[in-house]
Amino acid sequence: MDDAIAAIATPSGQGAISLIRLSGANVRQIATAIFSRIIETPRRQFFGSIRGADGQVIDEVLLTWFKAPHSYTGEDTIEISCHGGRLVTQRVLERVLEAGARSAEAGEFSQRAFLNGKMDLTQAEAVMDLISAQTDLALKAAHEQLSGRLGHALLDLRQDLIGIVAHVEAYIDFPEEDIDPETGAALMARIDAVKSSVNGLLATADQGRILREGVRTVICGAPNVGKSSLLNVLLGFDRAIVSETAGTTRDTIEEVINLSGIPLRLIDTAGVRESDDLIEREGISRTQTQIANAELVLEVVDASLPKAETAQFEGSLSVPSGTHHLRLLNKIDRGEHTDWSGDEDGVRISCTEKQGLDALSDTILQTLAGPGANWGADLVAINARHKRCLSRAAEDLTIAGQRLTEGESPEFTALELRSALDAIGEVIGKTDVEEILGEIFSTFCIGK
Repeated sequence: MDDAIAAIATPSGQGAISLIRLSGANVRQIATAIFSRIIETPRRQFFGSIRGADGQVIDEVLLTWFKAPHSYTGEDTIEISCHGGRLVTQRVLERVLEAGARSAEAGEFSQRAFLNGKMDLTQAEAVMDLISAQTDLALKAAHEQLSGRLGHALLDLRQDLIGIVAHVEAYIDFPEEDIDPETGAALMARIDAVKSSVNGLLATADQGRILREGVRTVICGAPNVGKSSLLNVLLGFDRAIVSETAGTTRDTIEEVINLSGIPLRLIDTAGVRESDDLIEREGISRTQTQIANAELVLEVVDASLPKAETAQFEGSLSVPSGTHHLRLLNKIDRGEHTDWSGDEDGVRISCTEKQGLDALSDTILQTLAGPGANWGADLVAINARHKRCLSRAAEDLTIAGQRLTEGESPEFTALELRSALDAIGEVIGKTDVEEILGEIFSTFCIGK
């Protein structure tokens, strides 16, 4: 892992500047071989030219050397800022590879940063979250994770659990030391405290998924109720064709909007009705598939018409259990039919006059804000990998508590506690038996 790696660090395309990054033990020697200046001082930019093996100038660049361990990867790092054309960038990279570097694998710079102790696994994952963030809330969550907020919380939990494991194992292994077994209420309270914190992090899994992937939101309804108009008004521009002709929308259309920091993946679908048109019937089939896979269903009805006009669609609508479902009473600018006067749950809007959109946004946010959701200052959002590990830890802690309560051998309790410790350590990439031994010997002064 100490060989020199190189890659273009800026997006593919044409721009003012491209950045090529090198990392590894001998990158300074590589840079010296291809650069026209002598690189003497770290963290200082040098202006010069990159030259080919034949001595011809490839490009004039700015080159910076970051001396280990004061770099992103913790290794000697070189960053070359060249002109941003595709060809010149590729030629500079090719020259770097000719001089002794190899092409970096996907994520290898962040992998080296983790292996060199510059960040934990949660911070490494936050780098990609930061790059792919679509909203301010997603960006904020990524920044907090990159700063180590989640990692520090897990380190604290892990340290608490190491203390519990050390106490139980010291009681098992060194009975002659008269160590208080701390069985019963006191030890159970310590286990419950760790479990409570783990469950608190698990409660953020849904909001983490929402911030990273967006909420799959299907707009559905009978023909001509205003589905495409709703998509357009939420987007702020005309994305879908709007027509009085029934069956205009034949296929699904997907766009992403930012709703108070929460990304919604809006999917406009074909109106559901009986049809002999093969293409329209395929569109209707796709609508039903989208509803089956939705997280939020926005059912649009024409509130200016009697309920009987929407009976066919209502009879065919099947929203899966657990999927959020909101009914939107559209076209209230035309006057609301008396059939809808008793519908207190319906959100009344007019896409034409842009009425009720703030109320719709508030209702969606309230619907998505489940138990434990926190979109405010203390935003923490675990991902699917974290959830799997922490779920195992919570289960192990529950079993450990049961074994303790039922008076089973402390060896079994210790086994479950160690398993929970491993699961928490897996989140941040830290599992070390030596830490438990160190805790035992330092805390209880055994063998003094």
